[in-house]
Amino acid sequence: MGDAVRRLPILQDGFMPFLWLIYVVPIPITLWVAKAPSSVIALQLGVLAVFLICYGLGYGSHGLRALAYALVFFVLGLIAAPSDTVAATYFIYAASLIAWGLPAGEAYRALAIYVPIVALVTWLMHVTVYGAVSAVVFSAVVGVACISGAEQKRSHARLRQANEAIEGLAKIAERERIARDLHDVLGHTLSLIALKSQLASKLADRDPARAVSEIREVEQIARTSLDELREAVAGYRGTGIPDELAHARDVLTSAGLRVECEADDVRLAPANESVLALAIREAVTNVVRHARASAVRVRLAASGTACRFEIHDDGIGGSTNEGMGLTGMRERVESHGGSLERTTDHGTRLVVTLPLTEAAR
Repeated sequence: MGDAVRRLPILQDGFMPFLWLIYVVPIPITLWVAKAPSSVIALQLGVLAVFLICYGLGYGSHGLRALAYALVFFVLGLIAAPSDTVAATYFIYAASLIAWGLPAGEAYRALAIYVPIVALVTWLMHVTVYGAVSAVVFSAVVGVACISGAEQKRSHARLRQANEAIEGLAKIAERERIARDLHDVLGHTLSLIALKSQLASKLADRDPARAVSEIREVEQIARTSLDELREAVAGYRGTGIPDELAHARDVLTSAGLRVECEADDVRLAPANESVLALAIREAVTNVVRHARASAVRVRLAASGTACRFEIHDDGIGGSTNEGMGLTGMRERVESHGGSLERTTDHGTRLVVTLPLTEAAR
């Protein structure tokens, strides 16, 4: 019960909900000043107690619940206003809740009906001119102000929900980016370590010196991989396209493939260079893992306003379905204004195109 009370909206909105109660303060004051009969005092204080309880429970209500409390406040006005003009203020509180019970358009229409009803009721109950005019005017003014405030609060809530949705999508995109980047960085390096470890194992008996050399290279590759992983986490990529191509030749050669490599000097924006470097890594890793090729041709050239990277092996070709690495590569390339083409008819041919910098055109 205590927890439920602490969660009431009236206790979550600071001082303002209690400030609005200033309009009912004159009710007990007028009773005391006018020296009203005890029966009237009992009635007014009873109505006031019911109002305060309903105000505490109903503050912050929406929809049908808000309309229900609006009806309660209206009925309290009907009960209390005939014996105390100031009690017509309950009609004003009822008007304020219409804003939260209906959408803005419907709330304005409801208020347009409600205000004349208040005027009629106060006239029929012979409420003083002061009390009737105050109830009618302030019901209209407060009602319009509350409708405007309610609509603004709804807009803020929708904006907050949209921002939360965008934040959620951004987190998903970031997780996917991290997954792609780790796949590209670690997949390439672990493949090279596996190849060189196998080679060292085969050479251990007949050529120990070369086997030791290969193991030292494995150690160096592992250290380099650790640095690359740190750079990936920090958001940095690669050491340049020439170094990436040299590394690709090393991996392909270590896998026993004949490599033909042609590369022009191309200039890419840093972000596009990073994308191309990761594309080269992924493409080379796929050749080593899946192609069962004997020869690979690699070409990098400028073509008009774009840089074109092509890698073509003479392997088994295979399925046109794209795995996670290739899908991530395509998404990354296309997000930077490039394109990716892949054919598997005679071996596998992969072509990546990315825009050149203005200075390189």
